[in-house]
Amino acid sequence: MIEFERPSEAGGETMSVVDMVRQAARDNPRAEAVVCGETRRSWEAFDARVNRVANALLELGLQKGEPVAILSPNSAEFAETFMGILRAGGCVTPLSTMASPDALERMLADCGARFLFLAEAYRGLAGQALAALPLKVISMDFAAPGLVNYGTLLASAGVEDPMIPIGMGDRFNLIYSSGTTGTPKGILHDHGLRAAQMERIAISGYDQNARTLLSTPLYSNTTIVAFLPTLAGGSTVHLMGKFDARRWLELAEAERITHTMLVPVQYKRILDIPEFDDFDLSDMRVKWSTSAPLRQDVKRDALNRFPGTLTELYGLTEGGGITMLPAHEHPDKLHTVGRPAPGSDIRLIDEDGREVAPGEVGEIVGRSPTMMAGYFGRDDLTESFLWRDDRGRVYFRSGDMGRFDEDGFLILSDRKKDMIISGGLNIFADDLERALLEDPDVADAAVIGVPSDQWGETPLGLVVLRPGARRGAEEIRAAVNVRLGKSQRLSGLEIRSDLPRSTIGKILKRELRAPYWQPQPA
Repeated sequence: MIEFERPSEAGGETMSVVDMVRQAARDNPRAEAVVCGETRRSWEAFDARVNRVANALLELGLQKGEPVAILSPNSAEFAETFMGILRAGGCVTPLSTMASPDALERMLADCGARFLFLAEAYRGLAGQALAALPLKVISMDFAAPGLVNYGTLLASAGVEDPMIPIGMGDRFNLIYSSGTTGTPKGILHDHGLRAAQMERIAISGYDQNARTLLSTPLYSNTTIVAFLPTLAGGSTVHLMGKFDARRWLELAEAERITHTMLVPVQYKRILDIPEFDDFDLSDMRVKWSTSAPLRQDVKRDALNRFPGTLTELYGLTEGGGITMLPAHEHPDKLHTVGRPAPGSDIRLIDEDGREVAPGEVGEIVGRSPTMMAGYFGRDDLTESFLWRDDRGRVYFRSGDMGRFDEDGFLILSDRKKDMIISGGLNIFADDLERALLEDPDVADAAVIGVPSDQWGETPLGLVVLRPGARRGAEEIRAAVNVRLGKSQRLSGLEIRSDLPRSTIGKILKRELRAPYWQPQPA
């Protein structure tokens, strides 16, 4: 593993997340820790089950830092297994339920996991891996010959805390990219990174009276960065097995939710519920958004109608530089993703690795106390991800393009690898998408580069229309092109019923591009 120095918080971190959660259970044993569906666990019960998971794994022979995989929808069992693996000294490896069977097998082979906690919903998805790899499978919510039953396993395990020593450099989790080709990259986080993230417990009000509602998958870092502070602060985490906008509102009202982390597409769907204003969300204190840019119009709508503060986070699963936009404090900066968070150093560089002049667009690189340990077993990929300044300090390359405005707020342009190069000119798809989304007939939009004999590639718009839209593709394209620069104009526009998105709301542009770039038969 490539070693590099990360900035440290003043005084350094001395308490691990494992210790924080352990202390929370001691401080408030009768309060609720985890709620999911009909299952409600007090801190005392949750802590005991975490201990049972940890002891069961140790009895099975788990070694310090060894990856333990989980393939499951959100559940109370997922939460306690997550924390139990950590308490046993293992490395949590939550797997994407959106992965293909091939990709899932490659993830498991790459990390070398010997243990897999598996939910019945994904038995089919895991079938190929189970046939190919020597895994000990713990069936979480079903029974099958040859598998270890979760309930039976916990019933026979000890309830005492194993008190495994945890160091800040020890492995915490592996999060795999959800690519469909090649071996997905395993992003390795250590306990130091996760401990540094717990600074937001106090400033965000994750106290014993806080109730966080999470509806994105626990295999996603988007969810984990809200899940962990909630538990470490002694609060209550409410998990949704599957997101549904109306059900989210019902839960937020009934459970008097105070905190939430939502991705942009979820904000839009929640706010679009016709009866949104009829729900009592007056207990809501703190709302977070991350994983993709939150559209300016959605931010404004949320500020006007959705109680509580709204803060957008921009950053990478790998860590590095982070920006924060407290939208409620800066309603005139909704087109940005905010300024660098405390402890974050963000620079913009050109293709030659030189910092760009103020106001110019460049690739975003960042450095902070929250930086991954590296790509698991891939020093080559880790090295290519690094940029070093003239003092030799390491920054992470984001692959995103952006510029700072005169007040130091970061304005995103596009993904560097998604940039459209037409006739030798760089076209930022995000600029075109913003123009499309300003059209009154457009509900959702994506712009991709497609092959062009004349220009090499050219921008194509893909849109979902609003209900009641009266204009067709050509009329919308013409209206939008009038507002774009000559080199930016859309060569075509197609209407779609929807746009493919990941479980955390990112538009899957690779899927959109694939049909246009596939080799044509001779």
